Amino acid sequence: MDEPIQKSCWGVTAKAVLGFAGILLLTWLIGGGETAAVLVAG
Repeated sequence: MDEPIQKSCWGVTAKAVLGFAGILLLTWLIGGGETAAVLVAG
């Protein structure tokens, strides 16, 4: 019974991580490396 819940949780986590990485990559491609570094730094 725990398995589907755990699998679902990992799916959501993986999508969130991939989405965040995609946004950073897109920002880096558009604005250059220093822009992405500023975003990560906060």
